[in-house]
Amino acid sequence: MEQYLKVKVHADEKKNKLVQKAADSFEIWVKAPAQEGRANEAVRTLLAAYLQLPENKLSLIKGATSPAKIFLKRD
Repeated sequence: MEQYLKVKVHADEKKNKLVQKAADSFEIWVKAPAQEGRANEAVRTLLAAYLQLPENKLSLIKGATSPAKIFLKRD
């Protein structure tokens, strides 16, 4: 089953933090800077750990250069 997840990202923060706003909506703070995809990878790692999924089950669909992102979750 596929599900789209809306994620608002805050990069270059003091600590990593994840807050689930709704069943398909998250707000995530990551230490990684928003350079060369490092923040996107940190978000994917944190989100996968929270959802207890392997990272390869999450794909960034939209928002590679924006704080508002959409990930596709595959089971």
